[in-house]
Amino acid sequence: MAIQRVGVVGCGLMGSGIAQISAEAGYATVVREVNEALLSKGRAKLEAFLAKAVEKGKATKEAVAATLGRLTWTTKVEDLSGCDLVVEAIVESMPAKQELFRALDALCAPHAVFSSNTSSLSVGDMAACTKRPQSFVGLHFFNPVPLMKLVEVVRTISTGDAAYQVACEFAAKTGKTVVTAKDTPGFVVNLLLVPYLLDAIRALEKGVASAKDIDNGMKLGCGHPMGPLELLDFVGLDTTLYIADIMFGEFKDIRYAAPPLLRRMVAAGMHGRKSGRGFYEYAAK
Repeated sequence: MAIQRVGVVGCGLMGSGIAQISAEAGYATVVREVNEALLSKGRAKLEAFLAKAVEKGKATKEAVAATLGRLTWTTKVEDLSGCDLVVEAIVESMPAKQELFRALDALCAPHAVFSSNTSSLSVGDMAACTKRPQSFVGLHFFNPVPLMKLVEVVRTISTGDAAYQVACEFAAKTGKTVVTAKDTPGFVVNLLLVPYLLDAIRALEKGVASAKDIDNGMKLGCGHPMGPLELLDFVGLDTTLYIADIMFGEFKDIRYAAPPLLRRMVAAGMHGRKSGRGFYEYAAK
């Protein structure tokens, strides 16, 4: 099946990025958010990103205008009915996602492929609430979406070859490299990354070294572009705690158990860059 029209549900940090790369790849893209305020905020973020690309000489005004011309903005879920591929990027809540996919299942054509950008929830559980589990995949992009080159394509036990190929075609056309994973919490990247990040917190708790020295050790000793505590601040401590709890609930493995320090920091509102304070302090914008 050739993809002509893509729907992106959710226009936050991830959704706006997915919408941008979809439109840049030449797809007519419908972006849906629950209200006008969130839609306008996401649209402004996307337009600012493209404007900065022009300023830096990484894109022409003509190319940006063409990208913006392929985007349609809406608060109506019914406007997604003509999409060949729908990418969900809403709040990381299973009930909310299942409610959305039930509505889409009744609206979209039988050939349409559904996908979720979830980083930790079961794609199979979402697919099970629809009448098209064979046409359901995970498409896990990474932040910031326009810059990160990877996407995890997640196959459930029900995903058919046709839906998988549609997902891979979309990823390739948007310039991403595909890693295929089965439907298990964390997929490939978070399965390996989360224990590493939690171990860094444990090392800080135990007084092994300061936050700066832990980060410098991994950057200069292992060649990582960011240290683990810096990365935690970038991802969000609240997001990491949420993912860790889901993975521990699934595997009951101590490697995924959240350290007490992480819970205390999240409870205190220290969520990293977005809150102005995490393992480091950040100047208010």
